[in-house]
Amino acid sequence: MQENTLLDDHLDWLEAESIYIIREVVAQCSNPAMLFSGGKDSIVMFHLARKAFQFGDRPVKLPFPILHIDTGHNYPEVIAYRDSVVEKTGVKLIVGHVEDSIKNGTVRLRKETDSRNAAQAVTLLEAIAKYEFDALMGGARRDEEKARAKERIFSFRDDFGQWDPKAQRPELWNLYNARIAKGENMRVFPISNWTELDIWQYIARENLELPSIYYTHKREVVRKNSLLLPVTNVTPKAPGDVSEVLDVRFRTVGDISCTCPVLSNAANPIDIIAETAITEITERGATRMDDQTNEASMERRKKEGYF
Repeated sequence: MQENTLLDDHLDWLEAESIYIIREVVAQCSNPAMLFSGGKDSIVMFHLARKAFQFGDRPVKLPFPILHIDTGHNYPEVIAYRDSVVEKTGVKLIVGHVEDSIKNGTVRLRKETDSRNAAQAVTLLEAIAKYEFDALMGGARRDEEKARAKERIFSFRDDFGQWDPKAQRPELWNLYNARIAKGENMRVFPISNWTELDIWQYIARENLELPSIYYTHKREVVRKNSLLLPVTNVTPKAPGDVSEVLDVRFRTVGDISCTCPVLSNAANPIDIIAETAITEITERGATRMDDQTNEASMERRKKEGYF
């Protein structure tokens, strides 16, 4: 009987393209950094970066730090994973705290439990200014959302951190232009051409470790507007809410206040690949409350400086 194996030849092409983009950032930019949240996309991108600078048997030392914008409302499993990566690899970690922006008065929330997801843009711009980064690499993918679908791999941002979708640079023949003036910066997306299915196939092939919440586990949730809202100290039950404990997993991980799990019994990457292959809703559409206000939510945030 023929053994079941993943058909993953396309992953070699995607991997090569991403490694080329990461090396191009280092070649063209003087002070880049890589955004790392502990989510699956940033984990794949970090793995690709280590491959890009692996030379023989020598220890890998990345020529840039990783940057995490911490909302203070993160799932503890993800923060624990982030810290374990730093401990294992020795990579330099820089953390920008939304809480510091709140204390400094540059971010104002109506109440303590308000979503801090959009507020990350302010803290991100403050970190860029403080450390004088001229390029940030991130794990956004074109299949996630409409605004990301039309954004270039090398995405120019002006000195206010803003993105103008009508003034993007051409990227013919995989030639990228990272030239900027002082105060401007580039946002670069090495895995832009990957899909959610590609990500999970690569995780399976490379045997990458992920935070446990990406796999099935029991969690108390409340059903609202076709979403499963997790019951936490940040998102407590409202009067009249009826909660239940279900088998769920997270397709994407972000601020607790706006990231919801989905029903799932998938306990490993192969199970998730099978689920992903037949799903008809994008991961953000199925799990993110902040993208459901209107269809232009992400584009508006990007124009304001969001990654």
